[in-house]
Amino acid sequence: MAGLWRNPVVIGTAALLFAILAAATFAIVPETEQAVIIRLERPIGVVNAYRSNETFGDTGAGLIARIPFVDRLVWVDKRVLDVDAENQQILSSDQQRLEVDAYARFRVVDPMRMVNTSRSVDGARQALTPLLASAIRSQIGKIRFQVLLSPDRDKVMTAITARLQRTASQYGVQIVDVRIKHADLPSGSPLDRTLERMRTARQQQAAFTRAQGNKDAQIIQANADAQAAQIYAQAFNKDAAFYDFYRSMQSYRQTFLPGRGPNAPKGSTAWVLSPNNSYLRNFENGGR
Repeated sequence: MAGLWRNPVVIGTAALLFAILAAATFAIVPETEQAVIIRLERPIGVVNAYRSNETFGDTGAGLIARIPFVDRLVWVDKRVLDVDAENQQILSSDQQRLEVDAYARFRVVDPMRMVNTSRSVDGARQALTPLLASAIRSQIGKIRFQVLLSPDRDKVMTAITARLQRTASQYGVQIVDVRIKHADLPSGSPLDRTLERMRTARQQQAAFTRAQGNKDAQIIQANADAQAAQIYAQAFNKDAAFYDFYRSMQSYRQTFLPGRGPNAPKGSTAWVLSPNNSYLRNFENGGR
């Protein structure tokens, strides 16, 4: 018997069997993974389960032991994962057909429930995809397209997240948030018609603004003319002679100086007036 253990083949076989037994018994659970122990196809426990506000390095990760060839481990990621809902057509409340591309981020917080319902993280992701699409379709169908372009977009995302969480909790996951990558009008004739309606609406708004501006300008001009006339009237009442002289000077300028400045056209009309003409009285005797 002692000679048998000196045989290299026996020693190698024993070492191989020991390595297989050790691999089936011991396992190392990393910090980023949760391990669900399955015994005879029934989940019996979780190693390194997720806890909120846990400190990295102070979790249940490390070396564990299990019953060899009886227990097996299902690995569940503790990190935040994502699921996509790509290019689905949704009709908004204002009858705009939109092409929406969105995604949700989630974390597995109950790995036992997840294993019982969807068996794996990939199974949970496949189950969440139609739920995400349904939540987005239901919520966007209640709002107008312009809401997605306004600050109220965050409220829409919050409502979609809450709606998705109500149905996703059955898979042991927590929805972190939902984000829309893009929500566009489909290319082609519907988009062209929508853009034309938007262009027409902006042109009508611009025309209304210009008309309102012209109206305000006319009111301001009329008020200014009335104020000027009032000032002239007050000046006339204070000094009628000066007012008559000022108006005469204005009349002379309009009559005898048809152009002003170096490039202004010169007048060619000849005026023949009597020296006693009342129009020229302000040129005689100092304007008196």
